[in-house]
Amino acid sequence: MHNDFARGVKNLWRWFPTIWKDRDWDGHYIYELLRTKLEFQAEYIGSRDIHTMAKRHAERMRLVARLIKLQQDETYGMEYMDYHEQDINWIDIDDRPGCFEVVFDQKSERFDEFFAKYPRQYNRVLSGEINRFNRERPIEDKQLIAREIAHENQSRCQRLIFKLMDENINHWWD
Repeated sequence: MHNDFARGVKNLWRWFPTIWKDRDWDGHYIYELLRTKLEFQAEYIGSRDIHTMAKRHAERMRLVARLIKLQQDETYGMEYMDYHEQDINWIDIDDRPGCFEVVFDQKSERFDEFFAKYPRQYNRVLSGEINRFNRERPIEDKQLIAREIAHENQSRCQRLIFKLMDENINHWWD
């Protein structure tokens, strides 16, 4: 019983920063709890190395934790923004005081480089197989194509997280 109490206090201490920042309004925080748990468990199982696959399982947990961080940061969903520069202008709407129209003025773009990184997704967008924005006609706007690819890549990251967990979680024990 003494060991259980000590372990409980230790758990409270190491989980405190995560729980303190937890909020109930967003999936980001669910991912944060999951990522933290995987990092703790990977450290525990990997350091004890009790069974032949312990190191491999710990590395898989760390991989899923890294993917979760990419998901939380929306790394893939925002990646296309690195391939163009634009100015954002707020224009007054004369007949409505305090109301503005947002106008995006593209200064430069390198979307072809982005498309070259993801040729399969690029072809899927052009064929209409990926159509998150419910387009009714063929797509010509490079920024919209890039955004479609980025959203698809972010979804692929999420699917990979849960696929890896589904295939491995029953083996992650000590």
